[in-house]
Amino acid sequence: MSIKGKDKEYKTSKVSYVDFKHIEMDRVLTMLFPLLKFGGYGSRFVRGKILTVDDFLEEFIERKDWFKGFEENKSVIAKWLETDLLDLVNRGKADQAVAAPRPLHGNTYKFRNSKFARDYGASEQIYWMLFYARTGKGQAVRDALKRFFFTGYDFHTHKYDAGIAVDVETQALLRLDHQVTQDTKSSDEPERIQPLCIGRADIMADDILRLLAYEPYIPRSVLVDYLKTLMAFHLALYHLKLLQLLPQLVKQRSGNELCTIKGCPINPSLDNALEGCPYRVALVVDMGDVNNLHMAELARKSADRLYRQIPAFVQANFVVKKLDEMANNLKSQGKMSFPSYGYFAVSDLLNLLKPQFDMERKAYFSMRLAKMIDEAGNNPGDLDPEIQSVLNMQLTEFDTFIEILNACFGKSKQNMLVKCLDSLMNKNLPTGLLAQSRVKGSPRRFVLGSKLLEVLLQVAVLSQDSGCFVTREVRVEELLDFLRNRYGFYIDRLPEGGQGNSSILDRRALRLNLGAFKRRLHEIGFYEDLSDAYVTQKVSPRYTIEKKGGTDKNGRYA
Repeated sequence: MSIKGKDKEYKTSKVSYVDFKHIEMDRVLTMLFPLLKFGGYGSRFVRGKILTVDDFLEEFIERKDWFKGFEENKSVIAKWLETDLLDLVNRGKADQAVAAPRPLHGNTYKFRNSKFARDYGASEQIYWMLFYARTGKGQAVRDALKRFFFTGYDFHTHKYDAGIAVDVETQALLRLDHQVTQDTKSSDEPERIQPLCIGRADIMADDILRLLAYEPYIPRSVLVDYLKTLMAFHLALYHLKLLQLLPQLVKQRSGNELCTIKGCPINPSLDNALEGCPYRVALVVDMGDVNNLHMAELARKSADRLYRQIPAFVQANFVVKKLDEMANNLKSQGKMSFPSYGYFAVSDLLNLLKPQFDMERKAYFSMRLAKMIDEAGNNPGDLDPEIQSVLNMQLTEFDTFIEILNACFGKSKQNMLVKCLDSLMNKNLPTGLLAQSRVKGSPRRFVLGSKLLEVLLQVAVLSQDSGCFVTREVRVEELLDFLRNRYGFYIDRLPEGGQGNSSILDRRALRLNLGAFKRRLHEIGFYEDLSDAYVTQKVSPRYTIEKKGGTDKNGRYA
């Protein structure tokens, strides 16, 4: 399109740090590590060159005192590196390249190739969600993640404890740390933006703390995969929440008092964690019974309802972004000042849509609109037809400006957001929340992949006892309540408002879906159907954690 420069800018951390593109969670974890290490700051490091698979192989072969027997098995070691140790872009193709080592240890970020290890802001989104999580969980979870990922590393001496037992892949990566000669905290001050939905941040922090309680019981590489799955899952739920939250806030031209640190009613410590939230996201989830076609249709309609809100979200994001630019312009003129927290939040920006700011809004966007049209074409006939059609609508200057941006870029932004959500929900993967057939244009539907279910079950069977996490058996009915009241999953029933209108076909599909849910539990080893009595059907923990009195010397829950 003919629009260029500042007018095209779309991303705003006031809504999300994420630049909506396809996201790979290995790279998200890699970029999260320096944020954990330096307290929200990035890293500045010096390395000789871009590392390739051959460089890693050569390093291992040359270090005969570290890696005995590698020299005689170069081809095997090369395959091991490509398969288990390195995150590759364009895997198997002529232009295959190393993005970074797999994120098995916190210092693997030192070996990243910045050109390929891009996470598009997802690591910042995770970090600042955890930073602002309430009731002390924000600090606790960041400390716990830092301790877990930087196992054996002394932050004062910058050396490793050789006595710490870790898996062979992690040990191999630690041996390469000498290649980075300098590694310091970036001097660039980070943006510290409170998440638009603080409740979802609370639940993510609580879930991560629960998962880390399994550290002594689960192999490190498995637990890292669990954390990747869980973080992607929570990023997806957070942005699904924004799809319906942000357009409503823009429509009412103000924030919501419930969506503040003090006002948010979401509490992950309660059985009904989402109770009181006016923006609850309900996902009707298909458990994958191929004979239950009606259930697949219900899950498809549920996904369709949320994905249909994407155009409204994209336009609302344009509104917030451009109001942010206006607010900063007014601040530079001394007509506005930052609130006490040091930035203009979404609620502050939306106040600029109120009548008392009509004059300022008209003056600022008249100037921006005139500049946009001048750059797009000096003569009426030179203008893009989409721009001209909006001008013909005779809207206010601000509305005209937003409508032009939406007309020119809305579709591409929508497509990018769809790809981003698909990647965060691990579409068509065992760790996924979404399925879609390979046929172009086929509908999406919400599902619950076996690996994702396994992670959520590990979280569900934990409870707190005097500050310690312990495992317990959970009745199937309790588990369904947990998934519904914590994540918005509807497996055996329809969301509130849909129950009264449910048909016989709906109820039959939900009953069959419940059966498929139990079979899935049995397949992944959490459920033994010993009785037909519903109240005695229980999910058993795979790993038993008993109370032993607080945390150990390393901060792990005992």
